[in-house]
Amino acid sequence: MREVAIIRHNLFRISEPFIAAQAMELRQFKPVFLGRIRYGAAPPGTEALALSDCGTGWQVAAGWQMLSRSSSPFFKLLRQHRPALLHAHFGIEGAHALPLARRLGVPLITTFHGFDATLSNAALLTSPAWAYYPLFRRQLAAQGALFLCASGFIRGRLLAMGFPPARVRTHYIGVDCRRISLRDPAEERPIILNVARLVEVKGTVHLLRAFARLGVTQAELVIIGDGPLAKPLAAEAAALSIAGRVRFLGALPQDEVLAWMRKAAMLVLPSVQTSTGRVEGLGMVSLEAGASGIPVIGSDIGGIPEAVIDGETGFLVPERDVEGLASRIALLLGEDALRRRMGTAARALVEQKFNLVTQTRALEALYDEALEQA
Repeated sequence: MREVAIIRHNLFRISEPFIAAQAMELRQFKPVFLGRIRYGAAPPGTEALALSDCGTGWQVAAGWQMLSRSSSPFFKLLRQHRPALLHAHFGIEGAHALPLARRLGVPLITTFHGFDATLSNAALLTSPAWAYYPLFRRQLAAQGALFLCASGFIRGRLLAMGFPPARVRTHYIGVDCRRISLRDPAEERPIILNVARLVEVKGTVHLLRAFARLGVTQAELVIIGDGPLAKPLAAEAAALSIAGRVRFLGALPQDEVLAWMRKAAMLVLPSVQTSTGRVEGLGMVSLEAGASGIPVIGSDIGGIPEAVIDGETGFLVPERDVEGLASRIALLLGEDALRRRMGTAARALVEQKFNLVTQTRALEALYDEALEQA
């Protein structure tokens, strides 16, 4: 079976289960994961090659690869493998993988997820891990075989940056509708759920303020995720006098996240555009919620409107609109039939448009296309 090297510098992060899920659904290609640092175990039956597994001195090799874009560290990891192609997740990985693709003589496919298509060059240049990306993005656009975009919104951003239209495709990764079943309405509790990294682009502070405007309610706000804003957000909840009705659970494994979704009355994704230009690419968590059969309230920004149909599978509100957010939350909390109708419609949308099995078969067709053109 042909091999594909799945490249992500930080392998198996708890917030990125969709990368491994897509690779595990491949049927015509065998995935081999390749990266600098391993944050978790490889999926059963797969192989992961990480510089952090190479014993003493791996930090030097990883640092050298990051600063030089040298293909040698990864080439050595692959010495017992001959991948037919490389698939890099995120534009940063794509730019770094170009020398390796040339050395191996194989096509490079890059999936863009969000910040890699929206964050300003000035912000990218402040990070040693990202600084090469804006400098070599034009080279990536010229030499990459295909560029897959997590949403049509991301595709528009790449086209605006000069990527060749014929090689830029919208490809939704999707979620596993076999693993995530439609929940029984009897499982529902008065829980408003938010699942996100606690960073500015996720807009969690606006959700806290909207929740405070609901007044006395039996509903509980559950926030799953971790990040640099964890303490400031907890302080905000205390200042709003809602700390007793808000639970910060930190980052959780996907199985536990899905268990919380089955109990939630709704998922809220109040993302914003930051001053650095960063915008939500799609919001995979909204697809998981839809597959579970719960409605989603999201900001009308970035790729979110591609996953949430306003008035049908949930609601869209303007970014940073605390009053509008509170109004939609209150409406959903008060209308059992509306929640169930929207949840059923959300499940149907995910099955039709975001099914992992269907989308991965389409991905393999794109792999074949890249190989034929090469």
